[in-house]
Amino acid sequence: MFIGRTALRAWLIGLTVAAVVAPACAAHADPTHEEIQAQIDKGNRDLELIVEDYNKINGDLEATQASITKLEQDLQPLQASMDEARKGADQVAVNAYKSGGSLGTWSLMLGAQSTDGFFDRVGTLEQISRNQQADIATYTAAKNGFDTEKQRLNEQLAAQSRQKTDIEARRKQIEGNIAKLDDMQKKADEAAAKAAAASKAKTTKTTTTSNPGPPPAVSGAAGKAVNYAWAQLGKKYVFGAAGPNTFDCSGLTMMAWKAAGVTLPHNAAQQWGKVKHITRSQLAPGDLVFYNGLGHVGIYIGNNQIIHAPNSRTVVKVAPIDIDSLYGYGRV
Repeated sequence: MFIGRTALRAWLIGLTVAAVVAPACAAHADPTHEEIQAQIDKGNRDLELIVEDYNKINGDLEATQASITKLEQDLQPLQASMDEARKGADQVAVNAYKSGGSLGTWSLMLGAQSTDGFFDRVGTLEQISRNQQADIATYTAAKNGFDTEKQRLNEQLAAQSRQKTDIEARRKQIEGNIAKLDDMQKKADEAAAKAAAASKAKTTKTTTTSNPGPPPAVSGAAGKAVNYAWAQLGKKYVFGAAGPNTFDCSGLTMMAWKAAGVTLPHNAAQQWGKVKHITRSQLAPGDLVFYNGLGHVGIYIGNNQIIHAPNSRTVVKVAPIDIDSLYGYGRV
């Protein structure tokens, strides 16, 4: 289910980005600064979906590998029982030979150099006790089941690995398109600046970076989550990161609530599945705010503001709650 849905979404995103970038790069196109910025914003929203798919497939890969490890661990006690059964059978053969038994019959068993060879010969040895035969039968059935499940998990692991590679390729494609748009925007800004200088237009452009001051006063677990997010302000956005020095959107909210003792997955859609869905009028600091079809998430801090990790062109910051297309609200 997830593989097909993600592959379709990635394909559609690829088409959308191509359609968005192509007009901007066409020979006769002359997009405005606002049009270029709109295209960059659209590319970043598309990238959010890819990032969240990447985070989910990483979680799926970890879960599959954990299942393989557990399967191997579960087989170990049965393997130990099998080894004991084989030792017992070997001793039966030795004792029988010492007491005058036929060497030819026992050599069938003692000459087995592998488990499969042992299984082929063990049926001929009437001297093996019923308990030993039961152990062997149990192991054989379990081993067959193990082999079938191991094959299924290995195939699943391979498919998930291929999907991760595809997601990474889609990410690089979108980031490349955004970089081209950034370059177009930079050139447009430079041209505008030159035009302003030529006309001796006096413009005052003030950029201030104010100290955000202390975090909002919030008590309890929500306060711990908000304080953690506040402490990350100014840290870089990095695809797939969850601290301590870089974050993506769901990595930030995951770690914020981890600081409060709550475990959330590193994926916006999965976080939506874990939280209690609430209305906007019920929002309180610490609640999660979801955007862009579950492609983005931030943490509410009150006063119609969130803290979020927007995209690779900026840093963890405070922003108005209506920064993007809202999907819903959740309480951890």
